[in-house]
Amino acid sequence: MTGPTQEAEIPYWDQLRTPKHAGPIGYGPDTIDRIVGDLRELDFDVRDFAIDVPAYRAFVEKAGYRERYPAYYDFNIHEKALEHFIAATLLELDDTDVYIDIASEGSPTPEIYNRLFGCRTLRQDLAYEAGLHGDTIGGDAADLPVPVQYASKLGLHCSFEHFEEDSDSRFVAETARVLRRGGKACIVPLYLFDTYAIQTDPDVAVPQNVEFESDATLYAAPSWGNRHARFYDPQHLATRVRRHLHGLELTIYRIVNTTEAHPTCYAQFAALFRQP
Repeated sequence: MTGPTQEAEIPYWDQLRTPKHAGPIGYGPDTIDRIVGDLRELDFDVRDFAIDVPAYRAFVEKAGYRERYPAYYDFNIHEKALEHFIAATLLELDDTDVYIDIASEGSPTPEIYNRLFGCRTLRQDLAYEAGLHGDTIGGDAADLPVPVQYASKLGLHCSFEHFEEDSDSRFVAETARVLRRGGKACIVPLYLFDTYAIQTDPDVAVPQNVEFESDATLYAAPSWGNRHARFYDPQHLATRVRRHLHGLELTIYRIVNTTEAHPTCYAQFAALFRQP
């Protein structure tokens, strides 16, 4: 059994600003209950979402992850497939949709959604060539090079937490601009905690001079490999996300039976934005 992470085990520990914590973020059911209670006290629309496990398994079979994309997240394909399934379910994808996969990188999601639901799909990522090129969008997700009301659906799978500085707030405002009437955007997982926190691998973040908000507690996770993952407490979800809706409607879903999909799955919350 591995014990708690010690400060001496963490590279660049002394170069991380305070407040900071040694080790990754972790919590159990009591923390989730506190988060939900605090969300409701701030008048968030919070609803339970129960995974339809047979439907999830049918989705995985039809998507063909193992056969078509054997190298894609082979260490935890169950979780990634669950994220894709939850988003598709909440978005209610169909063949009339124009869907953009935000921060898509090398994800098979656009191809899967096109094949299973018949929607037109595009992929966006900061790493792509800047601009709109066929079905590829390069550049900042908070400043998409597309017209007003261009898309009917947007999806973010384990990506929104990596939006640094104010790009999370700017993306929400951009979503309001890009979505058509009746359109939807889904974030899954939506990473929440009972205090405002950012998880980071100092071995990545410190050499790259990553800036962190001063009011967030840093959780140093050595060997994690990522520079930034934001965990909102309910108050910061209100100020950084809800304050920038520009008319969008926001619903937070608590996923109540994650591990019934597979014991390795961990998504606890999802966010759905709707353009009235």
